[in-house]
Amino acid sequence: MDRVVVVGAGVLGASVAYHLARSGADVVVLEAERSASGASGATLSLDVTHLQTPYAYYRLNRAGSEGHLRLAEEIGGPSWRHPAPLIQWADGEAAQQALRERALQVRSWGHACDLAPAAALREAAPEVDPAACSAEEVVVHTGAAWFDAPRFVQALLEAAARHGAELHSRTPVTGLLREDSRVTGVVAGERRFTASTVVNCAGSMAEALAALAGVRLPMRAVPGLLVESGRLPDVPLGAILAAPGINLRPTPDGGVLALSRDIDARLDARLGGPLDGLSQELFRRAGDVVPELRRTGSAASRVGFCPVPLDELPLVGAVPGAPGLYHLVAHSGVTLAPVLGRLAADEITTGRPSPELAAYRPDRAMSGDVYAENMRALGCHVPQGSAKPDVQL
Repeated sequence: MDRVVVVGAGVLGASVAYHLARSGADVVVLEAERSASGASGATLSLDVTHLQTPYAYYRLNRAGSEGHLRLAEEIGGPSWRHPAPLIQWADGEAAQQALRERALQVRSWGHACDLAPAAALREAAPEVDPAACSAEEVVVHTGAAWFDAPRFVQALLEAAARHGAELHSRTPVTGLLREDSRVTGVVAGERRFTASTVVNCAGSMAEALAALAGVRLPMRAVPGLLVESGRLPDVPLGAILAAPGINLRPTPDGGVLALSRDIDARLDARLGGPLDGLSQELFRRAGDVVPELRRTGSAASRVGFCPVPLDELPLVGAVPGAPGLYHLVAHSGVTLAPVLGRLAADEITTGRPSPELAAYRPDRAMSGDVYAENMRALGCHVPQGSAKPDVQL
């Protein structure tokens, strides 16, 4: 079978590489730094299926979520998926009503969630300060999970290697090989890698890679600030929390990872300068929800850049003007990686378009509407001219 070069060793690149190699393809993965060094290692990494709209996109995310269970059986090794209830609440009557209506909608789609009294929060996560939740009702998503994305990527790459795939770390792509309009490989410094298909899984830098072939990908690189605490002194956080103004989840070593989209909205003006004030504000908010965090101190903070298509739905497939270059870009990539990697690999190896991916082609018309409730709920609208990450492909 012809060679396939995958550019980027994040969750999407690792997943498509594994599925390609498993199908018998000759696979080479090129990563500018190290695996999971981009958005895959700098996001909250939650299963956010419950926030996705419209229904077809919810179903795609559901398939991705369920795909993690299938992959765990296939490749084995240490678990990267950590089941935990996800508990949401809101401030104010209007926000609480919107949350209730959304919960009822996804429950009608078959999603496992319940409306529960606030006491359910105290039972699932006694570490939470009762004063942090003024709502009388919370939404509990019982089938939720958070992901250790670097471990997930490592497991996929190791499994791909067992099927013969090669990984070249610290190998940034600097150009594309072309015959007329067709992409026939990549240039990485002084090296040339020929391929029948190049898969663009470069994350926030996917737009730059596409531009080398004269293709414009309709996407943004959205910055996000994460703060990680030290280990909680008593027991680890027992739930994923979607609280007003902040989201919290456990970490593999017993700490807490925090993100706030309204703080993220202020990042553009601060990138390139000190972020201490924003990091401290984020950690303070986390301590207002889980007071024990104040005893641990902030262990680390980092900024990641999430690749976000303009209508917030995935970009999957080739563009007619540059055959041989297959794009795979998505927000919520950790949730979607199992299903997108499988479907993309099948398209590449068989040449048959997948009906499940028809709505996500990169050259589709975009109205500018926000379709994914995940992004709307998080307030993640990105203005023209947002900061781009200064990293290599």
